[in-house]
Amino acid sequence: MKQPTPSGFSRRDMLAASALALGSFAASRAAGSNSLLGGFAPTPPAPRKRSIRVAHLTDLHIQPERAADQGVVACLKHLQSQKDLPELVLSGGDHIMDGFAADEPRTRLQWELWNKAVKGDCSIPILSAIGNHDIWGWNKKNSKTDGKEKGWGKTWACEQFGRDKPYTSTTKAGWHFIILDSVRQDKDDPNGYEAFLDDEQYAWLENDLKASAGTPTLIMSHIPILSVTIFNGGSKRDAAGDLKIAGGKMHMDCDKLVNLFAKHSHIKACISGHIHLLDRVEYNGIKYFCNGAVCGNWWKGDHGLCKPGYAVLDLFDDGTLTNEYVPYGWVARD
Repeated sequence: MKQPTPSGFSRRDMLAASALALGSFAASRAAGSNSLLGGFAPTPPAPRKRSIRVAHLTDLHIQPERAADQGVVACLKHLQSQKDLPELVLSGGDHIMDGFAADEPRTRLQWELWNKAVKGDCSIPILSAIGNHDIWGWNKKNSKTDGKEKGWGKTWACEQFGRDKPYTSTTKAGWHFIILDSVRQDKDDPNGYEAFLDDEQYAWLENDLKASAGTPTLIMSHIPILSVTIFNGGSKRDAAGDLKIAGGKMHMDCDKLVNLFAKHSHIKACISGHIHLLDRVEYNGIKYFCNGAVCGNWWKGDHGLCKPGYAVLDLFDDGTLTNEYVPYGWVARD
């Protein structure tokens, strides 16, 4: 005698029901559905949308020699000839060839050349970081200064950029931009410099990151926070043969900054210049880009394998981004 199952169905009834279910599943797959619930496929994720396109121009080193002023203009014209124009230029420092060890007339001439190029040949807003060469007079002997001159130190550069402090931040098109001041005087050499944030700037950065939480953030510094370019000619070996990274080549407080950044998932990338070489590093979910140099080898041609150029970054609404280096075809002149 056939025994009923606990649910009241016979074995034959259960087999028939199973066959019907399998048939329905096969029909659903044939119709292009991945679901047994109503036959609807999952909704695909919405495509990301670009929030803003920015250009990163760093290490212009404008001067009257070697047609450097013409080179900067050529770079700006090349950038603005793109069909898809950036909405913002991030200028990464070392705008002039050198104010660090230059006297007042020479420094003034270089800033006049920079202003002429920017005001005459760039229609895109510019946000600038201060580079070590933008600082006037830290080498007092060669600059013939005593430190009491109007504009001495970083003041002159800040005036050119229209702000009171050498670091700043702003939000545009759903992205937050932080501009750091990398350069400190070397405590052991008044004519030298090192890369780190002093206590005042670090406290400001902590507060700024807290205030911008939830907004994708891009950080620009002149000197790299984290980079592999420094191992290609940017470091020396001691007597034991160990590599020694100079304090002016990469941020000496990189471990402190990396630990701070780990607390803020909205930081997406850091961009820099200074080394005149290209690299990209990804560490703890943050991308670090060292984006070459507009001047290449200080207007003498390519710097190693890096051609004179600039970077274009597309920043998207989901916090992702792309970074592309664009040589602009400059040929060195005597």
